[in-house]
Parts: sequence; structure tokens; C-alpha cells
Amino acid sequence: MIHGIKITPLKIISDERGKVMHMLRSDSEIFHKFGEIYFSTIYDSAIKGWHLHKESFLNYACIKGEVKLVLFDNREKSKTRNEYQEIILSPNNNYALVTIPPNIWNGFKGLNNEESIIANCLTLPHNENEMVRKEPFDKSFNYKW
Repeated sequence: MIHGIKITPLKIISDERGKVMHMLRSDSEIFHKFGEIYFSTIYDSAIKGWHLHKESFLNYACIKGEVKLVLFDNREKSKTRNEYQEIILSPNNNYALVTIPPNIWNGFKGLNNEESIIANCLTLPHNENEMVRKEPFDKSFNYKW
């Protein structure tokens, strides 16, 4: 597991009317601060990656469908430098919150026949200048999606 990544199992409360899907609380040890929350959708077999945030922590939860989240650590002084980590996220069999510290490359691939939805609660409001982006098949990554 990449140093600094936290995976927190989440609760789903279901009844005949639907579900309540917990994600992040301000009294959780994982919570840093609130910047913004947004939802990203991804189609089956589509890839969104690579990107990293230089300052913001990310908090991902898959609320519909299934995705493969891929993390890559190229931080110079990290004990897990050059390691990849794959996490399958789905509300059906691995409903969890993945907390990603700054400077970890990440991307995801849709694994569901329908559109999947990822919720992301960042510690800072979105700022393109705080991000770095690369294409999914960029040669600086030795990864096969």
C-alpha cells in the first residue's frame, strides 16, 4: 500500500425506500477541511487519468457502478516511491472512502456496463494551477490499464 493512502470502510443504510450512503464527517480523524465536493462520472472501459494535486487531499467514494482506482507514488523521499496501488471501488462490494494525500498520481477506469459515479471531497476548492495532468498512456507511467 502506498504510504499515506487511507482506506476507510463506509456504511450503507438501506430500507424499502432506498439508501443512505455515508462518505465523510467533520468529526472523522480523516477529515482535514472542506474545500469542495464534486461528482465525476465515467463510462465502461473509459479511463480518466493521470492527475495529481500539489496541495489538496482527495477523498474518493464510488457511489454508483464500479471503478478501478490506480495510484502511483513518485514522491522523491517516499518509502513507497515508484509503487502502484490498485483499488476496486463499488457501493456493492467495496464501499469505502479512499483518502489520497497531495502529490500522488491517480486515475480511474470504468468497470461497469453503465455509467459509474465517483464523489470527491477535496480539502481545497478546485484550482487548475494546483493540479498536474498527464494522458492515461503517458510513457512516464509504466502501467497497463
